[in-house]
Amino acid sequence: MRNYLVNRMSASTRVAAGVGGAVGAALLVAACSSGSSSTAASSPASSAGSSPAASGSTSATVITTATASGGTFLTTSSGRAVYLWAKDTGNTSACTGACVGAWPPVTTTGTVTASGGAKASELGTITRSDGTKQVTYDGHPLYFFAGDAGPGTASGQGSDNFGAKWWLVSPSGSDVTAAVTSFTAGGSGGAPASTPSAPAPSSSKANGGWA
Repeated sequence: MRNYLVNRMSASTRVAAGVGGAVGAALLVAACSSGSSSTAASSPASSAGSSPAASGSTSATVITTATASGGTFLTTSSGRAVYLWAKDTGNTSACTGACVGAWPPVTTTGTVTASGGAKASELGTITRSDGTKQVTYDGHPLYFFAGDAGPGTASGQGSDNFGAKWWLVSPSGSDVTAAVTSFTAGGSGGAPASTPSAPAPSSSKANGGWA
């Protein structure tokens, strides 16, 4: 009888131990599976956080040339005409307030390069009162005209808005006074200049003394 009870108890203990071991193993597997899922779910977020923000990028401005019956003059690489203003003196822009609405400054957030007949040595920037960088050429602050329909138009040529003349700009840095209303955008463009061009002679800065 005693041996029977001992054998019975031993069998029950073995069964319980087996069940307990199986349960423990199952719990261990579940725990491991849960840990793997958590790691995988966090991976996309980590990789997304490491990508650079697009808003931090800067863009370059390219000044090139176009040709019409009135001669060769500066434009942007997209074919928009750019102008100088006779009222500006030195490297200072006199266009503020309502003037800026009609004649937006040509600004840049990156480098300024020359293409076509434009001269890299004549390019520069000034800092406006609002902190933006306005592109200059031969010391002249450059502007767009809000009345231009788009690339290939120069309806601001010869305007005397705000008390002084607005002119297209020649590659030498002087004003273009010939009548120009339209042109072929990018007609005389080319690869960016690999080396800076020589500065324009001082005689090219005539026509009002806009040095």
